[in-house]
Amino acid sequence: VQLQASGGGLVQPGESLRLSCAASGSIFRVNDMGWYRQAPGKQRELVALISRGGSPNYGDFVKGRFSISRDNTKNTVYLEMNSLKPEDTAVYYCYADTRRFYSETYDPYWGQGTLVTVSS
Repeated sequence: VQLQASGGGLVQPGESLRLSCAASGSIFRVNDMGWYRQAPGKQRELVALISRGGSPNYGDFVKGRFSISRDNTKNTVYLEMNSLKPEDTAVYYCYADTRRFYSETYDPYWGQGTLVTVSS
């Protein structure tokens, strides 16, 4: 299973970015998908998760600025980030709780990370 993330980059404070992450490979089903982030010198933290049924769960710092969505037909998750702040600067990692064909268990998979830099 591979997770391919895209959409990171450099933006100014107050601007927006949209991240995408597509899961591919020998996938039977994907449950939770979402994003974590890690800033230099800090622990990885939850940004947002979304269940297969579309129920979101956000980190406390999001406070209505971000919106997560998914397309189950494409095994793809999106993160719309608005009103970005310098403290949002981090590497954003895609996550998918995935069951492969011929497996009876769900396992966590991670993308390679995409850098988001918010700076003037």
